[in-house]
Amino acid sequence: MKAIIVGGGIGGLTAAAALHQRGWEIEVLERAPEFTEVGAGLAVQPNGLRALDTLGLGDLLRSKGPADPPAGIRRRNGHWLIRNDLDYLKRRFGQWATVHRADLIDLLRTAVPSAALRSGTEVHQVRPDGTVIHSGGVSTADLVVGADGVHSITRRSLWPHARGPRYVGYTTWRLLAPPQPVEASTETWGAGERFGHMPMPDGRVYCYIMANAPQGSQGGLDDLRERFARWHDPIPALLHAAREDHVIQRDTYEMPDLSTYVAGKVALLGDAAHAMTPNLGQGACQAIEDAVTLAAAVDGGDVRAGLEAYDRARRPRTQMIVRLSRQVGSAAHWTSSALTAVRDAALPLLPRSVFERSLAPSYDWTP
Repeated sequence: MKAIIVGGGIGGLTAAAALHQRGWEIEVLERAPEFTEVGAGLAVQPNGLRALDTLGLGDLLRSKGPADPPAGIRRRNGHWLIRNDLDYLKRRFGQWATVHRADLIDLLRTAVPSAALRSGTEVHQVRPDGTVIHSGGVSTADLVVGADGVHSITRRSLWPHARGPRYVGYTTWRLLAPPQPVEASTETWGAGERFGHMPMPDGRVYCYIMANAPQGSQGGLDDLRERFARWHDPIPALLHAAREDHVIQRDTYEMPDLSTYVAGKVALLGDAAHAMTPNLGQGACQAIEDAVTLAAAVDGGDVRAGLEAYDRARRPRTQMIVRLSRQVGSAAHWTSSALTAVRDAALPLLPRSVFERSLAPSYDWTP
């Protein structure tokens, strides 16, 4: 049995590794000239680590980048809005780990035969019979996996009438700041903007920033330094220490619900199927879940039945996570001073159990 994976990111390489371990011949088509990931840090949450356990990679990440759960959410003056019980979260859900996205790609790539990796290959069309037309010619397979991101050519080929990704109203910057002490993984909310930071295993600090903006807006490091100059420490210091060439800006999209993730011999996974806001930090973890679930579903050789089982298992869960992620982050992007004042007064009064229960749907998954 042969599988073609369109896209060599985290989801695509996880699918390639999972299928290879089950004896499939694989071919991974990646448009970029090399297999890597542009980005910064990544928190691999307990559900993502359990998915990677099926490939024998979970404990390696746990040992190399052990991390605490998110500490909570602050106001721009540093006062806590939500403060999590970290010991409880670890007992309840399991370990977290942090990794640079490129390092996770490298780890997954070691689980895939190098001969199967075809970089610099642009896919032009995917057909339901398993045919893939690309810049290197034509390939055919028993299974095609569309792991080619938000603007997926696989999805556009086979779901031409589906609504495309929707801009959610805010843009996102990511960067790595040089090593300096920070207090755990924390997010800070203002009015229509927020700043998060997370310590990395090597001492550097992964920072992510989101702000309401028209689609296509651009802003550099100087703009960010000015915007967050009066926020609590260590936010101004992190931005002051960062370098312009380490800043990545991307508009933020989510995918409207598809009626199915499968067509013929083709399955979508990750952002191609269910792009989501980064509010739960679940994008990569859901792609990893998709990949190992798909490989298990088609393991018996009946691809059609396996794809139906994959769709039944993954579509309800991932579309629920898309909705939950949208809801969790919505209050951070309110711009009304009255609404933000109510938010800032109300959140500290809510019991911790409310927030802990809201995390359970994301973290409780097991393969």
